[in-house]
Amino acid sequence: MAVATALGVVAVLGFQNAASGAGAGEARAEVRPAAGAGAYSAAAEGDGPVRSEVHKLALKSEGHGEARLARRTTEPFGMLGVSWPDADAKIKGTIEARTRSAETGEWSDWIALEPYLPGLDGERPAERGSTEPVWVGRSDGAEVRVSDTAASGTLPAGLRLDMIDPGTGRSAAQSGAAKAEPAAFAASATDPGPPSTVPQPPVVSRAQWGADESLNDEGPIYLENGVIKAVFVHHTTDGAYNCADSAAVVRALHVYHVKTNGWRDLGYNFLVDKCGTIFEGRQGGIDQPVMGAHTYGFNSESTSVAIIGDYTKAGASNAALEATARVAAYKLGQYGGDPAGSTTLVAGATQKNYAGKDFVAGQSYSFSRISGHRDGFNTECPGMKLYPQLPDIRTLAAGPVQGLKVTSVGGGAFPVDSGYETPGPVSVNWSTTTPTSLISGFELLVDGRKVAGVAGKARTASTTLVPGSHKITVKAVHQSGLSTVTTAVNVSVPSPKKFVPVTPQRLMDTRTGLGVPKAPVGPKGVVTLQVTGANGIPATGVGAVVLNVTAANVTGTSYVSVYPDGTTRTSASNLNVVKGQVVANLVVVPVVNGRVSFYNNAAGLDLIADITGYFTSVGEGASHVNLGPKRVMDTRTGLGVPKAPLGAKGVVTLQVAGVDGVPAEGVTAVVLNVTAANVTGTSYVSVYPDGTTRTSASNLNVVKGQVVPNLVVVPVVNGRVSFYNNAAGLDLIADITGYFRK
Repeated sequence: MAVATALGVVAVLGFQNAASGAGAGEARAEVRPAAGAGAYSAAAEGDGPVRSEVHKLALKSEGHGEARLARRTTEPFGMLGVSWPDADAKIKGTIEARTRSAETGEWSDWIALEPYLPGLDGERPAERGSTEPVWVGRSDGAEVRVSDTAASGTLPAGLRLDMIDPGTGRSAAQSGAAKAEPAAFAASATDPGPPSTVPQPPVVSRAQWGADESLNDEGPIYLENGVIKAVFVHHTTDGAYNCADSAAVVRALHVYHVKTNGWRDLGYNFLVDKCGTIFEGRQGGIDQPVMGAHTYGFNSESTSVAIIGDYTKAGASNAALEATARVAAYKLGQYGGDPAGSTTLVAGATQKNYAGKDFVAGQSYSFSRISGHRDGFNTECPGMKLYPQLPDIRTLAAGPVQGLKVTSVGGGAFPVDSGYETPGPVSVNWSTTTPTSLISGFELLVDGRKVAGVAGKARTASTTLVPGSHKITVKAVHQSGLSTVTTAVNVSVPSPKKFVPVTPQRLMDTRTGLGVPKAPVGPKGVVTLQVTGANGIPATGVGAVVLNVTAANVTGTSYVSVYPDGTTRTSASNLNVVKGQVVANLVVVPVVNGRVSFYNNAAGLDLIADITGYFTSVGEGASHVNLGPKRVMDTRTGLGVPKAPLGAKGVVTLQVAGVDGVPAEGVTAVVLNVTAANVTGTSYVSVYPDGTTRTSASNLNVVKGQVVPNLVVVPVVNGRVSFYNNAAGLDLIADITGYFRK
């Protein structure tokens, strides 16, 4: 709330460029840190009020309009300001102080202190003239100099330095207040405030930051018309601080405003630190139209948010802007105010603002609903760098959600020239620049119709599409109710294809030369496999094949992509491997020209591929039915099979038809997520249709101590499937996710 321009003080907010230490010609008396340096003196008592203290030192007049406090050791303090008895007396010059850190012993540069304008909290019989307080951190030494440049060269009598020791209460984070539900305080006779159009943000209550309510011997007062029409944004002009000290800063401001200024209470209605923590300011109720002392001439129709810190040379953090927007939106929303709109306020005093605009008491003037202190008074506040950020605060508070865009489409979808293609399942991912706390939720739209809704913290949603061409968009709903929609993404689903299971059989093995040349696949290497026209797979009409792909003999970190030959490979990966691993994964890969390709990104490895079925649009086949995950087998508990680990060369057989929602007849294949656990050595597991001869195909490859899952599509011949373990011992778990039926 700097008022330098109005009072003619020749000073600039912030730290002066004078060198640390004593100035030229000044005594360099040796000083020693006070006992207990690095900690405030007042002790906290549990979670109750924190006792704060004001230490006072008189300045010595040196004549000719100058006064000073010689450099000296002091009691511990964290905030300071200069005050004098006559609130109407003005100092037309400079007031500066510097302090010694209780932690390092170093002296700061000179800090400019700016006077408050009297009457900011109305007519107060005990009001003193004073400067704005400045947070200096844990300090135990001070020096002050005052110079009046007016022709009379006369300074107010009774100049003193007020040093605030805020006590040692816990930080907001330590008290858990930052995660607490929104808190509120109101006088017992006050009815609850009106509901807001947006949620109340979490607020650290006065009790939580340790307010000493014994300082306040007067009750709160409320806006005469009971309506908040505008929010004024301020900065506190404090120096650097840690968020762990934010509660101490608020306590110090409270003490200074009451004990030094003579106000009824802390002047600001709300305060926000650079980490985004919101503090309750003046008492009377978070949900109430409390009259504050913050913007001279316009307190009677407004509320205030002060961002802790000095924003003359740097802007406020994103967290602080977000928190300020949330408070402003909540308070304006109680009275139907649009944070992006404007309103009219009646001036309570005749004066100018920082831009030179004249206000006449009793006249009405237009203001943005969220305004800066300088818009209503002749001050630089809220700082040269924070003031240009006010449009960002308005946008955050009012909405809509900004920067919304679809970032990727997956879940079975793959890129094509016109957008994406999928057999049905699709997962959509998006991003936004608006913070999650200001977003009510998202909707996934298919052809303009909502198919899924997710919370504001979500950034993905899934659905299953029917055959045809579709336009997918994401709709974001701001807490204000305003919405925005992404640009549409084209996703197509080809004509229905039916699944034809086949007895698992090996089609490719680079170790033996089966299907492809006999050689490991090197970095950036590609091998191409013919999949149609052999091994029971038709030469035509195949839209996709289901392969279990295994990487072995891996020499380093890499990934493998399996994609339709004749198309451009994307960045998608199917296997991710590191040196020494044997990794398997089930892959459904489209078929364009009868072949599929395998790309290895780095290092060297062998690749093995076993086919378990294919999708076709001609002839007979089976349709998929989703069951949702259901556990059907667990050798650890005896579910579905005997309770015992499966030993080397061991086989267990599981009944799947007629169990857990699977029909007793007509099932051609089941989809299982199979997991190996408690593995005692190197082995592999094959899952195959009971009643048939097991082939060399494998589904899981394991080593001692691993827990390895893999998705398996296994044909059903007689209603059962079998599980073969090649070596060592292990437990097997199977969850069914669906089945195929004619």
